[in-house]
Order: sequence, then C-alpha cells, then structure tokens
Amino acid sequence: MAMTVLFGVFTTLLLIGTPVAFCLGIASLATVLYMGLPPVVVFQQINSNMNAFSMLAIPFFIFAGDLMMRGGIADRLIGMAAALVGHLRGGLGQVNVVASFLFGGVSGSAVADASAIGGIMIPQMAKHGYAKDFAVNVTVNAAIIALLVPPSHNMIIYSLSAGGTISIADLFTAGIIPGMLLAAALMITAYVVARNRGYPAGVFPGWYGVLRAVIGALPGIVLIAIIFGGVRSGVFTATESSCIAVIYALLVTLLVYRGLDWSSFVHATLGAVRTTAMVLLVIGTAGAFGWLMAFLQVPKATIELMQSVSDNKYVILLLINIILLVLGTFMDMAPMIIICTPIFLPLIKAFGIDPVQFGIILILNAGIGLNTPPVGSVLFVGCAVGKISIGEAMKTIWPFFGASVAVLMVVTYVPAVSLWLPSLFR
Repeated sequence: MAMTVLFGVFTTLLLIGTPVAFCLGIASLATVLYMGLPPVVVFQQINSNMNAFSMLAIPFFIFAGDLMMRGGIADRLIGMAAALVGHLRGGLGQVNVVASFLFGGVSGSAVADASAIGGIMIPQMAKHGYAKDFAVNVTVNAAIIALLVPPSHNMIIYSLSAGGTISIADLFTAGIIPGMLLAAALMITAYVVARNRGYPAGVFPGWYGVLRAVIGALPGIVLIAIIFGGVRSGVFTATESSCIAVIYALLVTLLVYRGLDWSSFVHATLGAVRTTAMVLLVIGTAGAFGWLMAFLQVPKATIELMQSVSDNKYVILLLINIILLVLGTFMDMAPMIIICTPIFLPLIKAFGIDPVQFGIILILNAGIGLNTPPVGSVLFVGCAVGKISIGEAMKTIWPFFGASVAVLMVVTYVPAVSLWLPSLFR
C-alpha cells in the first residue's frame, strides 16, 4: 500500500501541473507519514543528496557555460561550424548541428545549448528562408548532443546515483562516439529534409577562411581539451575541472574576446544561481523519492518482473528503452536519472551489461525525452526562441526524432560504440 501512496501522489500532482521537484518531495513526505516514520527522514535524504562534494561540479559547469554564452564563445563556435559545413545542402541546418556539438563540449547542458545556439541560429535560418519548424527541430534535437559529450553534468548525477562507483572519466569518454554518431545522423537528416524542401547550400569560404574561423574559436576548443584531458588523465577531478572551467571562461571572455562586461557577468551569475537552485532541489527531492523506492524494494520487484518476462538481455534492453522513453515524456532529466538508476542498475548488472554503457543509454533516452511533451524542456525553449507552437514543431519533428532513436538502438545493441574508447585508457 505504501508503494501505491508513493506513486499515486506523485502521478496525481504531476497530472495537475505541480512542478516535478514538489511532486517528488510531497509524494515522499506523504509516504513516510503513511508508514509512520518521522517526517525528518525525508529532509535528511534531501540534504544528503544535495550535500555530496562531487555535486559542486554542477553549478560550476553551469556557470562556465553561461559565461561563455554571454562572452562571445558561442558566436565564434558558430562561425567555425559555418566555415566547415555551411556549404552543404541546408547549410545553416548543418551549421546548427556542428555548433551544438562544439558548444555542448563547453556547456554540458542541453537547455543552455538550445538557448545559446538557438538564439543565434533560429533567427538567422528564418531570415535566409528556412521554415521555423525546421530551424526549431534541428536546434532542439542537436541540443541533446551536449548531454553525451564532456562535461555533461548529467553523467556526474548518474555516477552519484550509482553510489559513486562508476568513473566519471569513463562516462565522459564513453559519450564521445555516441555524441559524434548523433551529430552525423542529424546532419544526414537535415540534408535529406533540406533537399526535399529545396533549401539552398551555402558558399565555401576557402581554406584560409576556415583557418581564420578555427583560430577564432580555438580558446573555446582548448577548454574542451583541458576539461576532458585533465579528468581523463587524473590530473584533477570533475569538481576541480569545473572550477578551472570557470576561471578559464572568465579569462577568455574578459581578456581574449573582451565580450563580457559587468552587466553580462551579473546576469550570468544570477542565471547560474537560479539554474543551480532548481537542479539541486530536483536532485534532493528525487534522492528522497529514490531512497523510499529502495526501502520499499522496488528495484528487487522490478528485477523479478523483468526476469519473468524474458531471460534474454536484448529483450530486457528493449523493454528498458521503452520504459525510459515513456518516462521521458513526463519526467525531467535529473529526477529520471536519480530514480531510474537504482531501479535498473541491479537489473542490467544481473544480465552482464556494463554500467558505463547503461549510463549512456539512460542519458540518451532522457535526452530524447527533453524533446517530447508534456515535459519537454528543450523543446519548450526551442519553440519559445522560434516563436512557434509545440504543435507546429511536433508535426515535422519525426525525421529528427527517428534519427535520435536509431542512434539509441545502435548504442544499446553495439556495446563497443560506448565502451571501446574508455577501454583504450585502462
């Protein structure tokens, strides 16, 4: 009965439009009261989940991404992408995808990616004759690449949700090839859609133009190398690398690009504080919800149920993907990772699936969920920037959605896609 109270209260609050963090917290509190446990247990769990040292990496990476977005780095990364792929069919769509891949390696956030790249590219695409639905769909689907490439703070959340037993460096490394595959799949899709709609190709600026664009974007690219190389080599932890990212972002935006004034700095700081507060509240309440599920033996029941359906790991992976895709339509990313990790991690271990591979599967599923209503935060941002309705975007999003799901299937059933690169560093 306690399990019914937990999920019943959560579902009811979610359906009436209550913010996810409050749904999780109130459902946890109601269940604890029903079970006769002291209510302070919920607040202890919330505090415990927000108080991990590794969690400090999240606000610093968010702050670094915000500084770079306001300090001109996003503009230069877009310029580099335009020089490299702008001459292809549907050139601005191709630029959008490559710029999202590059900026994702700086921000680590899909929402920041959609806001920064979309804020620049969507108006430009509309100005050059591209339909707004095409511009928005390219932007929001390309934004989830940021979740796969370092420094994705969602990988940090997954590692902490697994009890800190999974290497963040391995997760950062494992997401690189899937991120590149997703970028390639979206570029091919953008090319096909652009050809069908008659969108033009751009003009190649020449190799000298490419060189100038690369040099202009080099400071942003160097940051990606510093973060990944430092964490991968063990020179510093993910938390330390996030602090270095903030210092580097300040130096580059103030001294090199000189695009960050006092007003922009204040707005970046306030934006990072607001985003961090929302993320940590969700993480804390999701942790309390997850603790109750463990207390009520939900993971054990899930394993028994799945094993009763099939003992074939490929069937189990398919079922997990279906469940995660459905959950992603109404649950935001951070709570989904925190809640689903303790449920499915024992199951995938029982079937001999590597936890690092499962982390990429989980994050990609949750990323696809960010583009599916009713709780599609990245889709909402893209539509707000493009000034179109969710319905307009959803009518033509399916080719891009299909490309993302196809990459998900490859990552799911070809372990080497996510595990080969980390194996080279062991």
